Amino acid sequence: MSFYNEYLKYKDFDFDSFFKNTTDEDILNTINKDKLDKFDFLRLLSPTAEKHLEQMAAKSNKLSLQHFGKSIILYTPMYLANHCSNKCAYCSFNVENDIDRKQLTLEEVEIEAKNISKTGLKHILILTGESKSKTPISYIKDCVKVLKKYFDSICIEIYPLEEDEYKELISAGVDSLTIYQEVYNEDIYDKVHIAGPKKNYRFRLDAPERGCKSKMRSIGIGCLLGLYDFRIEAFMTGLHGYYLQSKYLDVSISFSLPRIRPHVGSFMDLHDVNDKNLVQIMLALKLFMPYAGINISTRESESFRENLIPLGVTKLSAGVCTEVGGHSQSNKSSSQFEISDTRSVSEVAISLERKGYQPIFKDWVHI
Repeated sequence: MSFYNEYLKYKDFDFDSFFKNTTDEDILNTINKDKLDKFDFLRLLSPTAEKHLEQMAAKSNKLSLQHFGKSIILYTPMYLANHCSNKCAYCSFNVENDIDRKQLTLEEVEIEAKNISKTGLKHILILTGESKSKTPISYIKDCVKVLKKYFDSICIEIYPLEEDEYKELISAGVDSLTIYQEVYNEDIYDKVHIAGPKKNYRFRLDAPERGCKSKMRSIGIGCLLGLYDFRIEAFMTGLHGYYLQSKYLDVSISFSLPRIRPHVGSFMDLHDVNDKNLVQIMLALKLFMPYAGINISTRESESFRENLIPLGVTKLSAGVCTEVGGHSQSNKSSSQFEISDTRSVSEVAISLERKGYQPIFKDWVHI
């Protein structure tokens, strides 16, 4: 049994007819429910629901305060390497792109860690390109051993692993996993992942569950908004989170809502996802799974992130750069994508405090 079985139930679902038959009354009844089922969630992603975003926002704000208070966890990404074995149509790290490739030495990892820790952050997300030969598990474990001296929570966003490999990294000091399916539609997935190990749809789809089985404390999932119809992709993302949370009650599940940003390459087959669409996705997820976290990255602008905070955001990145060595080195690599919110950690923290929210630098200790 895997989430793939759930995916298959809805793969050929007639979403257009469902949305066409969704009424305003359906939406208002759904918003007033205490607990939503899967089709309630889908109704909130319908075009009809766009007329009721204010009511959804009010409910989302209430649920967010009820489950998370006015606290927002801050973290920053640290790129260890950008070598990649895949040929993905939408990513700068595509193995065929002519970009500056780099991998940090352990000494450089320590310098990066020292610089980041000066900002007060205790949560870090480490990333690599997807090259198991250039950045093997052993290298990531060595990096984690260095980072443990400076950070209390270490999250990985790397290529999908087997369950035993996740356990190895947990033993080294990793506690959280972020992995994006990119696109749940299996046909589009095959089209945009042109070549490389990432072309294995099922292995990636089941990676979050392998993380749960390995006893990761926290799992973050999401789709890359822009690769396919956002309403269907958001529905599959929510179903995936619900599936994991229902089977693994001790794991903290969170959603990320990344939109495609400018990158190296010329991928043009994009499905537009505007600000209003992203808000609708976020509100629908919060009403469906009010206990799940929601992460908004610096792909979004400063002003947009500020406006989203009361609607259910629980985690924000700050002081971000997407280059390998970007936190300390002058000879850093090419970036993975352009960011929109360039504020420092202190600027984001001050902004949260001004809005009456508490920036959280540390909420867990590895024992």
